[in-house]
Amino acid sequence: MNEKQISDQVRRWVSSVVVGLNLCPFAKHEVDRERVRYRVLADDGAEQALQVILDECALLDNDSNIETTLLIYPQSFKCFDDYLDFHALAEDLLAAEGYEGVYQLATFHPDYCFADSKLDDPANYTNRSPYPMFHIIREESLARALAHHPDPDSIPGRNIELCRDKGLDAMRALLEACMKTE
Repeated sequence: MNEKQISDQVRRWVSSVVVGLNLCPFAKHEVDRERVRYRVLADDGAEQALQVILDECALLDNDSNIETTLLIYPQSFKCFDDYLDFHALAEDLLAAEGYEGVYQLATFHPDYCFADSKLDDPANYTNRSPYPMFHIIREESLARALAHHPDPDSIPGRNIELCRDKGLDAMRALLEACMKTE
């Protein structure tokens, strides 16, 4: 599968799941404005993947036309535990490079499973995605958006309830529908 097909799958996921279910009430605005960058990455190892995160932060520093970036790893981090270990390394690197409080790395993975949750809990689909991904979020923008939301603390609970109400089969089908190639 080529980069465009992978990017298209992730765009469908953002459109139908993230925006379609309103899992992130702030996403639609940026998707509609085409200010989301989708970057498909090769499996070049952990060191290169860390460098890409830093490079992407530098790009965001210098390009205000890009609000946020989804780093998509179709060949890397297939094991969820390895992905979480890499996330911890990436968070440490961002802090060491002065990006703590500037950017946040949100986590999405095909096998996402919240701590103390069962693997088949539909609530996991709030963070399940077509591929392992990191979402680089501008913290300042997030703070502004949260300040204008009537009840930001209710967002995670609402998403969990929504996914559980839809059920495992429906959430699985939504994700699978995004994976079709055109």
